[in-house]
Amino acid sequence: MDNAIYAALTRQSGLMREMHTVANNIANANTTGFRREGVVFSEYMVPLDRRGETLAMANGRGRMIDLGPGGMTQTNGQFDLAIDGEGFLMVQTPQGNRLTRAGAFMTNAEGELVNPDGHQLLDDGAAPIVIPAGVGSIGIGADGTISADGNPVGRVGVFASPDPARLRHEAGTLFDPGGAVDPLEGAVLRQGFLEDSNVDPVQEIARMIEVQRAYQLGQSFLDQEDQRIRQTITSLTR
Repeated sequence: MDNAIYAALTRQSGLMREMHTVANNIANANTTGFRREGVVFSEYMVPLDRRGETLAMANGRGRMIDLGPGGMTQTNGQFDLAIDGEGFLMVQTPQGNRLTRAGAFMTNAEGELVNPDGHQLLDDGAAPIVIPAGVGSIGIGADGTISADGNPVGRVGVFASPDPARLRHEAGTLFDPGGAVDPLEGAVLRQGFLEDSNVDPVQEIARMIEVQRAYQLGQSFLDQEDQRIRQTITSLTR
């Protein structure tokens, strides 16, 4: 295959991956605590011969996670939490502890605070938080301290944001931290609020149009190269 086609195909593959990423961002523009993602392109060189000649190829496999804050929506839910600033909440899943900015929680039959998927919210010691039965009122302070009828019963853990390059996005709003994370001192929680997605739909749609045009341009080049090769083969075989 012609080297130009190899180079174009790697670019097309990366653009297709970026198109899927942008489409996922748009689909989650209204998902509580969602963090937008992007694709990072890099160049890598493929050796062609022993003389040291190389071919530049595009690599669009890198992921960028935008950790910028989203807006806050007041819900007045007693177990709805939003982080005002940096950091993540941590939940316990069957696959291990995961980070999230989605702060909608409720109590299960055991009194544990869980998210809609049933994953337990963890305290600053990475243990599940249990609300005593029969309490009348629940208060959650800015430092995460949970009070039941005025008595402290636990503290919501807020954990430092790891290097974005280590984060691996899983289904929905969960992230695998890629290693150990430490509690974040000085974090501020807002009870009765939920953080919105940080996706800007207008910006994402504009980016989708740019990616689509770039992909169409690349496809046009591949079609022209295919036609050129066909014409060359036809001329040589007459």
